[in-house]
Amino acid sequence: MGEVKTPRRMFLISIALIYVCAFSSIYVQIPGLYGDEGIVPVRLQMPKVQRPLLEQLEASPSLLWLGPSLGLGPQQALELICLLGVVLSLGAVLLGPLRDSLIYLCLWALYLSLYNVGGDFLQSEWDMLLLEAGFLAVLVAPLGLLRCGSSHRNHDSVTFWLTRWLFFRLTFCTGASKLASGDPAWYGLSALSHHFENQMSPTPLAWFVHQLPDWLLRLGAVAVLQCEITIPLMTFFAPIRRLRLFSFYVQLFLQLCHILTGNCGLLNLLSIALSVSLLDDEHFNSSAILKKKKGQEKKARACAQTFLCVLVVLMELATYLFILISTVILFNLQINWENKTLSSKTNFSQKEFDELLKHFQSFTIWVGVLSFTWEAVAAMLMCVCTRGLVSKVWSLIQWAVITAAAVAIFALSVVPYTAMTGMSILPEVREAYSAVERYQLVGAYGIQHRVISTEGRPEIILEGSHDGLTWTEMNPMYKPGNVNTAPPILGPYQPRLEQLMWQAAQEGNDQSLWFTGLIQRLLQGKPEVVSLLQVDEAQYPFSRKPPALIKAKLYNYHFTDPAKDKTHLQAWWRRKYKEEFFPIVTLDDPTLEKLLDESGLKEKFPKQPSSDTPVCQILSHIRGQVKGLSGSLVLSTLLATLVGIFLIKAVFSWASGGRKPRPASVDHKTKKTKEPSETVEKSPAASLSTRGGKKDSDERKVDSEKSPRKRK
Repeated sequence: MGEVKTPRRMFLISIALIYVCAFSSIYVQIPGLYGDEGIVPVRLQMPKVQRPLLEQLEASPSLLWLGPSLGLGPQQALELICLLGVVLSLGAVLLGPLRDSLIYLCLWALYLSLYNVGGDFLQSEWDMLLLEAGFLAVLVAPLGLLRCGSSHRNHDSVTFWLTRWLFFRLTFCTGASKLASGDPAWYGLSALSHHFENQMSPTPLAWFVHQLPDWLLRLGAVAVLQCEITIPLMTFFAPIRRLRLFSFYVQLFLQLCHILTGNCGLLNLLSIALSVSLLDDEHFNSSAILKKKKGQEKKARACAQTFLCVLVVLMELATYLFILISTVILFNLQINWENKTLSSKTNFSQKEFDELLKHFQSFTIWVGVLSFTWEAVAAMLMCVCTRGLVSKVWSLIQWAVITAAAVAIFALSVVPYTAMTGMSILPEVREAYSAVERYQLVGAYGIQHRVISTEGRPEIILEGSHDGLTWTEMNPMYKPGNVNTAPPILGPYQPRLEQLMWQAAQEGNDQSLWFTGLIQRLLQGKPEVVSLLQVDEAQYPFSRKPPALIKAKLYNYHFTDPAKDKTHLQAWWRRKYKEEFFPIVTLDDPTLEKLLDESGLKEKFPKQPSSDTPVCQILSHIRGQVKGLSGSLVLSTLLATLVGIFLIKAVFSWASGGRKPRPASVDHKTKKTKEPSETVEKSPAASLSTRGGKKDSDERKVDSEKSPRKRK
C-alpha cells in the first residue's frame, strides 16, 4: 500500500468530529439521565466507603472519582468531563497541531470515564466502537515529543493498518451475524421489507423506500449481504489498489443509504471514518499520478512489465466476476422477462453457513497476519533506508515500539472476533484480553444482532392520568408515537432514552429495570426527565401538573401503505395494541417501591449540597445557556459553527493564495523544458527577464563570442 498521509489526516479529523457529536449529545442529556433528579442518578454509584484512588481506578477506570477532590458533585464531574471532551475534540478538528497522540489519549480516557459509569444508557455497540477507534487514533496520531523530521511517517502504514483490520471486523461480523443468528427475515430475503420501519430511528425517506416493490427490496437484501460479507473478504486486504478503491466506494454508498433512511448515527459515522483506511495518497493527489504516468511512459516497457499489468487486470476482472457469479448462485437470481422482475432466494442453510463461517474466520486471521507482516517489513525497510546513523537507529526504535503495540492489539482483537464461532484461542491471549477488557481496547461486533420482527415495530407508549378515567399519551420527540407525525430527523444527535425504550420494547420489561426510574421521575414531574421526552412544554400534556397515575402499553407500528390505507392518507404509521408493558402505578404505590428497590434505584443516601467554587459557577452558567434547548438543536448549531469556521478559513486561504506573486522561475523552467539541448547556464540577472526574444539571445551570443575567454 502507498503513502497514507492524507487518509491518516482524514481519519484523525473524523474521529475528533465524532467525539464532538458524542460528548455534546451526552452533555445535553446528563441532568435527565444521571443528574440528582434524573432517571439513574450517578451519585448512587459513588462508593459509600472511602477507598484509595488507585484502587478505585483499577476497579472501575473513570475520572469521575476525581470529582470530590475538585469540589465537584457527581453530576458536575460528568458535565466537566463532557465539556473537556468537546473542547479538546473541537481543537483537534480545527487545529492541526492539536491532532496529537496525547490529545487523542485524553479524549479516549474521558469517554472511557463516561462509559464505565454510564450504565445501560452507554452500553451500545457504537460506544464500544468509538472507544476502540479512539484508542487506535492514539497510535495513528503523531506524538509531538517524537516529531523529528519525517521519521514518524515510516511506521504510519503499520498503525493505520489496524484501522483497516477494525473496519473489516466491523463490516464482516455485522453481515455474518445476520445469517449466523438464524434470522428468518435474512434467510428469506424479506429483511428490508421490515427493516425500514423496525430500525431505531427511521427518517421520512425510509417511508418512501418502504413502498418499493417487493422484488427490489429482496434484491437490496442480497446486495447488503454481499457488501458486508463477500466484498470485504475479497477486497479489503487485496494487493491490488483498484480493488480496495472499489470496496471503499461500495461501503461508502452503503453507509450513506443507512444515514438517509435511518438518521446519521455514530455507528455510520465511525464506519465512514474507518473506511478511509482503504485509500492512499495517490487517490487524492492527481498531479502525483500524472507525473507517475509520464515517468512510466518515458521508460521502455519491458515484456515483464506488460505481462504484470495484464495479470493485474485479469485478477481484477476475475474478482468482480467471482462476486457476480457467487451472488447469482448463492441467492438463485433469476430474471422474469414477462413481469420485468428479478426473483431471489438463498441456496444454503444455516448449518452450511456456520461451517463456512468457521473456515472463513480462520482464513481471514491468517490473511490479516500476512497483510500486517507485509506492512511491518515494508516500514522496517523504510527505516533502514533513512539517512544518517542516528536517524536510522531512532527510526528503528520507533518502528519496534509501534509494531509491538500493533501486534498486541491485533492479538487481543482475535478474541472477540472469534466469539461468534467459538474458535479456540491460545489461553495466554485470552488471559491478556481478560486483563484489559475493562479498558475496551477491542470489542465484539455483530453479537448484539436482533432478529427483525415481521409483526411490526414494537413501541412503548406512556399514558398518564389525573383521575384514572381519562388517559393522555406522553409521546417522546424522537420516536414514533402519534401516527400522524412524520419520523424525526435527528442528524448525529443520539437520544439515549429513546434508544433504550426501543430496545426495551423488543426485550421485555424484565430486562429494563431502569424503566422503573423513568416512571418514578415522571410521577414526580421532574423537569430534567420531562425535557428528555419533550422540550416544548406545549407538547407535554402534564407540564402544569404531573400525572397521578402512569401506565405503559405496547403497540406494534407499521408504515402505512397508500394502496391499502386509503382512509388515512395523512398518517405515516398504523398501529395495533399488543399488550400491557407496565402496570398502573402511583407515586406511593407499594408495587413501585418494590420495583425501585429491586432495580437498585432507591435513594441510598441524601444528595450533597453543591459547592460554590469558580468551576461550579462556570458549569452552572454553561448549563443555563443550553437549558430548554433540544439536543439536536444544540448539536446542529455546534456543527454549523464548525462549518462556518472552515468556510472562513477556506476564503482567507483562497484570498491570500490569490495575492501571491507568480514565481519568476516558472517561465524559465518551461523554456528549459521546451529546449532540452540548451546547456549554457544563464546568470541570475538574465533569468529574471522574460522579454527580448530571439534578438536578445543573438546579441548575447555575439557578445559571448567577442569575449577574451572565447577567443582564447
